[in-house]
Amino acid sequence: MENSPGGHINTTIPGSQPSRRATTVALHVTVYAMLYFITAMIALPVLMWAGGRYLGIFAGGLFSAIFANWLALRIYENRSLEQVGLWVNGNSGRNLLMGILGGAGSACLVLGPPVLARAAHFTPTPSEPFTWGTFLFVSFLLAAGSAGEELLFRGYGFQLLLSTLGPYATILPVGVLFAALHWNNPNAGWLAMVNTAGFGFLFGYAFLRSRDLWLPIGLHFGWNFTLPLFGVNLSGLRMKVAGYELSWTAGDVWSGGQYGPEASVLTTLVLLALFVFIWKAPVRRQPSPLTDPPAETPVCEQPSLLQS
Repeated sequence: MENSPGGHINTTIPGSQPSRRATTVALHVTVYAMLYFITAMIALPVLMWAGGRYLGIFAGGLFSAIFANWLALRIYENRSLEQVGLWVNGNSGRNLLMGILGGAGSACLVLGPPVLARAAHFTPTPSEPFTWGTFLFVSFLLAAGSAGEELLFRGYGFQLLLSTLGPYATILPVGVLFAALHWNNPNAGWLAMVNTAGFGFLFGYAFLRSRDLWLPIGLHFGWNFTLPLFGVNLSGLRMKVAGYELSWTAGDVWSGGQYGPEASVLTTLVLLALFVFIWKAPVRRQPSPLTDPPAETPVCEQPSLLQS
């Protein structure tokens, strides 16, 4: 203990405040994760029963992520859902469009050159013809899936950790967790997990630059939307939308095999280019109540006594 300038005794134990903050953050993040998984255990089976497997997975994940973020924000922060990074304004639209173009462009960079070099070619699939109904339904599913995963992995829990631990100690572990939860996807292998972790790092960095969820949602959706248009698998899942499939003459290290291009070395290379794109792009930085430092409050100094 020591005397403060005002004569009061300072009883603060060194290190007690950071320890208390870490415990509080761990509790909030744990409750946030539990809210998601409990909601998903209810929503996914109901939606699978109502609309099939893919509707249950993608739409159920989005609903669970929205609910977990909304309730955690209300309980712990007394904030609305938009304050997690879902502002509706011109900058949001710009960041979303930039993300979609970046994600779609990177997918074209992965698959376009092999087609031009005739290392891959399109093969019609008469049993899976293109229909506008299927196209719109799959587009909705991919949009829901992208938004749901970004809300879950870059939402309340991520932002709370970011404000406490900093960018490296948050983005890297969450990116690894993002990959780990894709391990059960069909035909997943080590390169698929490395690339998926790379996408997790990329989406975390995108949030760090924009401080909203629109940029990572756009990147995620742009990539996910473009792959099925080329007739390839998405994270091991086959989306029957294009009316053809991409057949490869190159090996699995280039094509990604049955998992899809996300398990290919081409994606590894393009990911590096995508990081540079996000680094250099004119991203619009938005306010982030959960990660921005609080505004300083003026300090009132006690007036000194005039000596007579």
